Amino acid sequence: MSTETTSASETAAPVAEATAPVSIPPAPSSDRPTDRPQRGQRRDGGNRGPRRDDRNKPSTTNPDGSPAMLEKIVFINRCAKVVKGGRRFSFAALAVVGDQKGNIGVGIGKANEVPEAIKKGTANAHKRMIHVKLKGDTIPHDVFGEFDGGKVLLKPASTGTGLIAGGAVRAVLEAAGVKNVLTKSMGSSNHIAVVHATIAALQQLRLAADITALRKA
Repeated sequence: MSTETTSASETAAPVAEATAPVSIPPAPSSDRPTDRPQRGQRRDGGNRGPRRDDRNKPSTTNPDGSPAMLEKIVFINRCAKVVKGGRRFSFAALAVVGDQKGNIGVGIGKANEVPEAIKKGTANAHKRMIHVKLKGDTIPHDVFGEFDGGKVLLKPASTGTGLIAGGAVRAVLEAAGVKNVLTKSMGSSNHIAVVHATIAALQQLRLAADITALRKA
């Protein structure tokens, strides 16, 4: 009885084939274009708009290069008129505008809707702009303003003090560009009276150069 013998080369061939390395396809490079739009692009090919925080940030200049106006709504009053079919409401908006460089205006707008009242009040404020004298980011000296029942006292403060004011007085001073000041409202709390009393106080401000010029004249 004969037996068959296999050589070492014949037995090693299958082992070599089993341990041969498996070829892995190369990963797609970043330079290769993909169908998915890249970050910052839209599917229609256009660019995305500004970030959300950039949209909420107020602009400091207008498109023509002039300083942007700061608009603040101090108070919105609602009046109800009773008629046969129910009640009809009307609104009055007290608005303050300023360029934070000494120019400021106050206006009142009345309408049957809040947006229209605000629009009218802002437009009236732009028509009644005045210029007040400031010393840097504060006021030159103490001043007391009075209008109807409103009485407001303003005092200059050093840098870092901040705007120590509230309500209507704060809105007027922010629009005017005052950043360090001490204030006290000592009269009526009516918003219209307080705003006009603050404007009356700011109109009394004088710089040292102005006083010197008057004395020399």
